[in-house]
Amino acid sequence: NQYKGKKVLLVNVASECGNTPQYADLEKLHEQFGDKVHVLGFPANNFLWQEPGSNEEIATFCERNYGVKFQMFEKIDVNGAQAHPLYKYLTSEAPGIAGTEAIKWNFTKFLVDKNGKVLKRYAPDVKPQDMVKDIEAQLVVEAKA
Repeated sequence: NQYKGKKVLLVNVASECGNTPQYADLEKLHEQFGDKVHVLGFPANNFLWQEPGSNEEIATFCERNYGVKFQMFEKIDVNGAQAHPLYKYLTSEAPGIAGTEAIKWNFTKFLVDKNGKVLKRYAPDVKPQDMVKDIEAQLVVEAKA
């Protein structure tokens, strides 16, 4: 409910992944767009146990190593029978390659508009700075609405 009516970028994250340095660029997006687009991190331990820490350990790691100030949530599952309902929704609305709904890896990203519509799904290897044009375009579209 806290983000109802707001544009968000949701990312499943992990602290021991090759993509972990993306935290710094996600923080830059958070700083760049402020309240216009909220970056939301969802730690998940679904891929090779790359997020083994507690919620407190994860928060400390992110703050200390990458200066993360964007909202980090409690650790969840993003795939399988125990997948969080939010991720079931995101993956059903924006399937990945070949129509698969499963999250491929850590740092899959979803851009969602203020009405909860999933606008785009980004692969784990898409860098946050490569999404800026899409985010800015969405801000222009919503400003005209």
